[in-house]
Order: sequence, then C-alpha cells, then structure tokens
Amino acid sequence: MENRIDAKREIMPDIDAQIQEFEKELSTTKYNKRTQHHIGLVKAKIAALKDKKQVREKQKKAGIGYTIRKSGDATAVFLGFPSVGKSTLLNGLTNAKSEVAEYDFTTLGVIPGMLEYNNTKIQLLDVPGIVEGAASGRGKGREVLSVIRGIDLIVVVLDVTHPGHRDIILREVNEAGIRLNQKKPDVKITKTAKNGIRIGKTVPLKMLDDPTIKDILKEFRINNADVLIRDRIDVDQLIDAIEGNKAYIPGIVVLNKIDLADPQKLEELKRAIKPDIIVSAKNKLNLEQLKEMIFKRIGFVRVYMKEQSKEPDMTMPAVLFEGATLHELCRKIHTSFINRFRFARIWGKSVKFPGQKIVKLSHQLKDDDVVELHLN
Repeated sequence: MENRIDAKREIMPDIDAQIQEFEKELSTTKYNKRTQHHIGLVKAKIAALKDKKQVREKQKKAGIGYTIRKSGDATAVFLGFPSVGKSTLLNGLTNAKSEVAEYDFTTLGVIPGMLEYNNTKIQLLDVPGIVEGAASGRGKGREVLSVIRGIDLIVVVLDVTHPGHRDIILREVNEAGIRLNQKKPDVKITKTAKNGIRIGKTVPLKMLDDPTIKDILKEFRINNADVLIRDRIDVDQLIDAIEGNKAYIPGIVVLNKIDLADPQKLEELKRAIKPDIIVSAKNKLNLEQLKEMIFKRIGFVRVYMKEQSKEPDMTMPAVLFEGATLHELCRKIHTSFINRFRFARIWGKSVKFPGQKIVKLSHQLKDDDVVELHLN
C-alpha cells in the first residue's frame, strides 16, 4: 500500500511546487509581442493549478463556511492590517461603540455599525485585521477575504506610518479572487459539442491574438466553444472570464492617522500611494467627505414613489443600484407588480421630459427619479 501511495506522489507532484516553478519562469520572462503567447500559457497553467488547489482545500474543509448577516441598503467592509484605526473610524462615521457593539459572525469577530446618509442606510463592518499571506490562509485571512466577496464596497484603511501595507493588501485581495475597482469584462464563452474554438471580437486586441486565446482555453480543457469578446481585455482578464469565479467590487483607499505626519511627509505619501482620501479618525478630520465618498462609490439609485394626483414622498426612497430598471423596482416593492405593470410616469434624469410615459420594464432608472406606477 505504501509503495502505491509513494508512486502516486511521484506521478502527481506538489501543486505549490509547480505553481512556484511557473511563477519563477514568469518573473524572468520579459513581456513583448514575441513572448506574449508563452506568457499567456504560463499564466493559464498557474491559474488552473490554483483552481485545483482550491478545490482540494474546500474538500478538506467541507461543512465549514463563513457568512455575514447583512442589514441596511448596502454593506461596506473596512479592510486593513491590525491597529490601523478601523474601529475608531467606524465609531467616527456611525457613532457606534465598538466595545459594546462587537459580536460574532460565525467565529469571525466583526464590529458592525450603521451609517445613515442621504436617505440610505449603509452597514459598515470592521473585520479582523489581515496580514501578508492572508489569501493563503495566514491568520484568519482566508476566512476574512472570503466573507467580503458578497459585499458592496471595500474600504482599504492604511496607517500613515506603514504606507507599504497598500500594495500588500491589494495583492492579497487580488489573490482571493476579488477585482477591486475593475469592471467585469464583456466576454461570453459558450461551450459547444464540436467545431473547435470560434472567436468573435467587436474590438481590436493588441496583445492577445487568436492562437493565444485558443491555447489558453485548451489549458482549461475547453476545446469546443463560441467566444465573443466585446471589451479590450488582456491575458489576465481572459483567464478571469474563463474561470468565472471573480468578484468585482468597488473600493476606496483611505490613508488614516494623518495627524501623525508632518505636511511634507504627507505630501510625499499622497504622491506615492495615491489614496482616494486622507483622514484622521482620532481627530474626526475629513470624515464627512468620506461619508460622501462611500455613498457615491457604492452607486446608489434612490427612487421616490408617487401616487396619482399626489406629491411624491421624498423622505423614503426605494434604494437600488446603478443599472437598476423598472423591473427591479417593481420586484423590490412587490413581486406581483411585475405582472400587473401597465406603464410608469417618470420625472428625473432617466427621461427626456417630466412625467414621460414609459411602457417597458427594461427602462433604466437614475438617482433621484420620481416614479408613478400604473398597474392592472
């Protein structure tokens, strides 16, 4: 029996060792038109090996899961190293008292607070601090990163005395399959029974030719498929589209504790790490600006309802997100409204003139629209 096990180990070398070998090869190969095909294949091999490793680890941890209890109209998570001032920042934005409000989210200590802003309620969560190697399981990093995949905004909090944490956090987030401030590429891959791989493109691709696309697909055992590409993508985005398991989440980078830096040092840090905003949670500096930034980056669409011959209620909007349609509005109010819908009259940015009659549920709404629904 032992001989059979040893033989199997020789046939199936360690996945981590294979990944390291390919990553070393990648780091020593310059990217240019001549090497793009080779680099694309190496990246595909690394991604496929990481997928295999992830499947194995999930099988070992079957039955263990982590979730976040959501409330409010949207959820934002504060992510950073330990002791960067996340709890102080949470308290400053929400008037929460972390020492009182702390409670447990499936064994992860998470401090919740609620930010009420512009007729919306935004749940803010301070998750445990992460460190380098979090995506690989160091500390509770893997659990922390896994639970934030379904939230609406990531607020990366940096300490002014440790600016190097920025690149580490962004790398760990990326390794966890989270694409911060990236748009999901418009790539459609439809597997077929035969005819090989057929590629259609509506945009030119500079550094990604058809042979490379086909060979990358084959690394993922896709030999027959229709591929339609509508965005200018690179190799990494193609691999993401093939895997189909990435989370695309908006983010804000906050540089905290600016009260500890002199003006010259602060200017140097702003040029070096390019934060979206600088704050002092301790001194409550720029917290109102941060509230506005959180609100805008989430991409709310507040829709105010109006009854016929009455003024609209401008205090209690239906809160949706960018891209929301009349169909989603009806579903949010009551699912029966979808089948009962006749038309809507709309005042606001989504229509050409006030009170315009809209008969299609696919009509896209804009923030601050006023909607009068007419139902059967």
